[in-house]
Amino acid sequence: MAALPVALAYRFALVYRVRAGYPQQVPARYLPTDLGLPFEDATVPTPDGLQLPAWFIPAGPEPAPAVVLVHGWESARDRTLPNAQVLHAAGFHTLTFEVRGHGSNPPEALPISGGEFGADTLAAIQATLARPDVTSVAVLGHSMGGVGALLAAAAEPRTAAAVAMSTPADPDRLTRETFRLARLPIPDPIAYPLAWLTARVYLKPRGHTVASISAARAVATYRGPLLLMHGAEDTVVPPSHLERLARAARATRRSPDAAPVETFIVEGGHHSWLYESPAYRATIARFLATHLGGPFTPDEAAARAEAVPATRLADPYAPLSAAEAEPGGFRSLKALATVRVRRLTGDPTDARHGEAR
Repeated sequence: MAALPVALAYRFALVYRVRAGYPQQVPARYLPTDLGLPFEDATVPTPDGLQLPAWFIPAGPEPAPAVVLVHGWESARDRTLPNAQVLHAAGFHTLTFEVRGHGSNPPEALPISGGEFGADTLAAIQATLARPDVTSVAVLGHSMGGVGALLAAAAEPRTAAAVAMSTPADPDRLTRETFRLARLPIPDPIAYPLAWLTARVYLKPRGHTVASISAARAVATYRGPLLLMHGAEDTVVPPSHLERLARAARATRRSPDAAPVETFIVEGGHHSWLYESPAYRATIARFLATHLGGPFTPDEAAARAEAVPATRLADPYAPLSAAEAEPGGFRSLKALATVRVRRLTGDPTDARHGEAR
């Protein structure tokens, strides 16, 4: 930190926390019925008294395994519906909910991090486990939702399987990625210690530590079947994060009878919309049918999922060119960086009028 005075670095971290800690809330604009899916309104109660809005999407009238879906940053439950389509075809119930401070939830007074994604996902898993029509529960999360999925799976041993896609490995690297995405002209010898400090200042109001909300720590704790997925062309959270998560998980699973750690790279895939790949759909369905059971064999589930024409949902309030925003990747991580972090440096550019909207 010698090249950047400590007082200035700390002020940077404080302003970053204010600017970056509160997601833009985007309420759901689609219902499951818009995609031909039956549903019932539900809520997820949290230990601190919140009632998080949710939808339960049954695969049929019979008891079956369920998958909890976790959206990403500045996203909402409707953005998980293409994955729900895929899982519904493969014979799984799904529950999708909105993390606090997102969607139609009230704004939060304190900054939101992976800790809140993890706590709310844990509550969603436990609420789903309590349903009489559910035989077992897995969790599937995207980006920050992937962090939440892994933290919750590590905390709830009844989680039958976990799928995390496009997931940041830990808060330090995540913070460093936001600097990179914002194109802040900070050389690495300064950027890395600045990210270290900024991550800790960011987490202080809620009492989290970097270790307690690290996805890499969580995968080293979770012992169930694990599938890590990433787009080969992800420029928001690079595929190196998947490699780090896979190493951390495998390092603690040395015994021959340990549950598997699988990885899958979607060739040509970016940060979001990986479900548009038939290979992605087949891989997820086969993995979950293998480890959760269900009405179809793994091969049958994979074939049914692969045949689903899952595509991204159009934003009815934005032009199609806004597709580069990649919802759920910090509307993305790019928006957090280019809109909010640039303000720290006095750059008047507002990316909400450009690609990050």
